Amino acid sequence: MNLQSTVTLNNGVEMPLLGLGVYAPRHNNEVQQAVEWALEAGCRLIDTASIYGNEREVADAIAASGIPRQEIFLTTKVWNDDEGYDTTLAAFDKSLEKLKTDYVDLYLIHWPIREKRLDTWRALEKLYGDERVRAIGVSNYYQPHLDELFTIANVTPAVNQFEFSPYCNPADVVAYCRQKGIQPEGYAPLVRGEKSGDPRLIALAGKYGKSTYQLLVKWSLQQGVVTIPKSVKKERIQENFSVFDFTITDEDMAEMNTWHDNTRVAWNPMDF
Repeated sequence: MNLQSTVTLNNGVEMPLLGLGVYAPRHNNEVQQAVEWALEAGCRLIDTASIYGNEREVADAIAASGIPRQEIFLTTKVWNDDEGYDTTLAAFDKSLEKLKTDYVDLYLIHWPIREKRLDTWRALEKLYGDERVRAIGVSNYYQPHLDELFTIANVTPAVNQFEFSPYCNPADVVAYCRQKGIQPEGYAPLVRGEKSGDPRLIALAGKYGKSTYQLLVKWSLQQGVVTIPKSVKKERIQENFSVFDFTITDEDMAEMNTWHDNTRVAWNPMDF
């Protein structure tokens, strides 16, 4: 497995297994710099969202990199306030303009807003049918949301992105996605640093001669889950992508799988 490792989505599109999340850092120029550093490190998956307010910075970083647009897998998302059929289509146009591109590789519903999520999915299907997106999917959907979606969907979501770490490990959601041919994608694999003092994590990272963050990224990747650690620090970005020279043993993976304690850094999807 190397940095260009990909997974094939249910519509045949290739998606990198490891990418950079650019969730709302404090200063927008941080985002452009972080994306440039990630692209230099070999990253080809960039995950943003309209609510993050940094789509323009992502576009500027891609332009500055000199890497052809088609070599970069670009994800953005429709925010809760913009959900609904016509409003989603309008929000997509705004995102495209900010991203300075004529298509995105993956467009996601950011959260399953009860009154609007089915109409929003119909809008995503239209964008997909019009070939303005290469793949469509959802974010923060658990089984009840997906069961509801399947009552009206003509297109199976290609990806479901949700919080995923050894401490927030909805194994039932991962299994359900696999059964339905949906690629799981995990955000907040580093738990925003909240677990960096866990003695079990520190001990296991030491065993492999890796940082605790590298171990968390690797655990997620070895689950076959697309993983998007977030950082704006050059050394950390490089470290997060330097995880292809070791393998966590089956025994240690099983141990890490027992660490789930429902620690979340984002909302619980079951509240929607």
